[in-house]
Amino acid sequence: MKEFWDNRYNQPTYVYGEEPNLFFKENLDKLEAGRILLPAEGEGRNAVYAARKGWQVEAFDQSAQGREKAMKLAEKYQVSFSYTIGGIDTLNYPPAFFDLIAFTYTHTPANIRLHFHADLLPYLKSGGHVILEGFSKAHRKHQKENPHAGGPREEDMLYSVEEIPSLFPGLETLALTEQEIILSEGIAHKGEASVIRYIGRKI
Repeated sequence: MKEFWDNRYNQPTYVYGEEPNLFFKENLDKLEAGRILLPAEGEGRNAVYAARKGWQVEAFDQSAQGREKAMKLAEKYQVSFSYTIGGIDTLNYPPAFFDLIAFTYTHTPANIRLHFHADLLPYLKSGGHVILEGFSKAHRKHQKENPHAGGPREEDMLYSVEEIPSLFPGLETLALTEQEIILSEGIAHKGEASVIRYIGRKI
């Protein structure tokens, strides 16, 4: 997968655009700035926005090419943040370090999805939040009609409403919906999409 993402990001254009994900932005703006962790951050659009809003940002991704573009975007907007190349096993934060963890289209195979999400929760403070937006299983119909709809083609990598609580044990669900929306995020997320949107708070 590292090679796949390096190849995808190896172009001048920001594949998912330079602007933050709208659901992420709208909900981040409701919170007081603190520390935020951004898994699978890619080209840095959400990290840059959070840093511009005064958040202390920690991001990670397996793609060195993604990090390089994120650093260029940070320079453009005159902000800075930490960005680690690697996976969950490379992280070394104290427990209860973050006020917010945000997952934006962080799709993983079904056999590792549970630990990918749940293993990050010890880093979240009591009272801290999780924000998630990702493609639902119903998104397959949009992929069949639109080559630019985005998202993995393997159905088991798409989210369902039913599985979300199991991904975030110990969190109070504040919002959990499946919605049909119109995406306009760069060249790779364009058109109708079916998404899962979730907000949780650590008890």
